[in-house]
Amino acid sequence: MSKRQSAYLTSLLSDPAPALDAPSPEEAPAPLPSPEAAAPAHRLASTALLARESALARLANGEVKQVTQLLLDPARVRIWPGNARYQAGLTEETCRDLIDSILAEGGQKFPVVVRRLADDPAYEYELIVGTRRHWSISWLRANNYPDMALLAQVQSLDDESAFRLADLENRARRDVSDFERARNYRHALKTFYNDRQNRMAERLNLSKGWLSKMLTVAALPDWAVAAFASPADIQLKVCYGLAQKLSALAEDAPQALKKAKAEASVIAAEQAERRKAGSPSIPSVDVVRRLSAATQDAAGEGESLFQANSAHGRLAVSVLSSNRNGATLRIHAGSGASDDEIVALVAEALTALTAKGKGVKP
Repeated sequence: MSKRQSAYLTSLLSDPAPALDAPSPEEAPAPLPSPEAAAPAHRLASTALLARESALARLANGEVKQVTQLLLDPARVRIWPGNARYQAGLTEETCRDLIDSILAEGGQKFPVVVRRLADDPAYEYELIVGTRRHWSISWLRANNYPDMALLAQVQSLDDESAFRLADLENRARRDVSDFERARNYRHALKTFYNDRQNRMAERLNLSKGWLSKMLTVAALPDWAVAAFASPADIQLKVCYGLAQKLSALAEDAPQALKKAKAEASVIAAEQAERRKAGSPSIPSVDVVRRLSAATQDAAGEGESLFQANSAHGRLAVSVLSSNRNGATLRIHAGSGASDDEIVALVAEALTALTAKGKGVKP
C-alpha cells in the first residue's frame, strides 16, 4: 500500500478536531451509545482496510507464509525421485483404506505437497509428499471418478529441503519400510551431504548411531534383497546383523559370500512359488536365519583366516573375518582347551592377523 493510502487511512481513523466553543454542562448531550453502535460506516470500513494492510505487511516481512492450494490433474504431476516410498508396492489393495476415505470425504482430507516445474513439458508440478494420495486419486480417475482432482499445496523447495520434508512425512508412515528409507538416506548422503554422516544426522535431527545402522542396511546387495518377499519386509531390527555380516564377508570371505548368494537364489525361487500358489511368504526372520547359516557353513569348511587346535588336537579358535570394523573370532566348544590355553590361542590369532596385514586397530 502506498504512503498516500496509508496517510488516508490514518486520517480516517484520527479523532476529529475539538469544537472551538465547548457546550455548557446543561447543554451537554446524552451519553453516547457503545463505540460499536456509534461507529460510522466509513470508520468500520477503514478499520477493515487497516487490518488488511497489517496482514499484507506481515506477509511481506515473512511473519506469515502465503499457502497456495490447487486442484490438479495427477497426470500432470510427476513423482520426485528423491521420495523414499517403494512405488511398485502401491496397488489397489495397499491403498484401499485411503481410496475409501477419499470417497467418503468427497476428496482428500490433507493436500499433497508439490513444487512447480519449468523444464518438463509433460508435467507442470513435481510431487514431494503424498505418493499414496497421488496414486489413489489417479486410480479413482481411471475407475469411474474422472472428475476427482488432486488437492495440492504448492511450495518453493530446493532438493535438500524437499528431501527433509519427505523424510519427516515418511517417519510417521508405518507402510514405508526401514529399507526404503535406508536406500533413500544412502542416496541423500552422497547427493546432499558429501558423504558426511554427522552433517546429515544434524540436518535430519537423527541419532548418528541409528543413521549409521540404516546406511549399513541400505548396503544390502540386490541378490540378498531379492530373497525377501518384499523390500517392505527388510526392517532394521531384524536385518542389521545380516547386513553387517555380508559387508564383512565381501572383504574377507568371498567363498562364504558365494554360498550366501546361492542360498539367496534358492529362497527367491521359493518365494516366487509361494506367491504363485497364493501361499504365505517366507518370513524375514527365516530368510535372515538361512542366509546367516549359509555363511557359517562356508566358514566351517575352512574359510577362516586363522585356525588353532588345542593340546588335544581339536579345533579351539578360528578367525572368521577381520576388517576395519573389527575381527570375528570363534571359540569352538568341545576342544578340551583350558581358559589359559584359549587366551594364549587368541593372542596367537591376533599376531597372525597382524602378520597378514589384517590386524585389529585399537
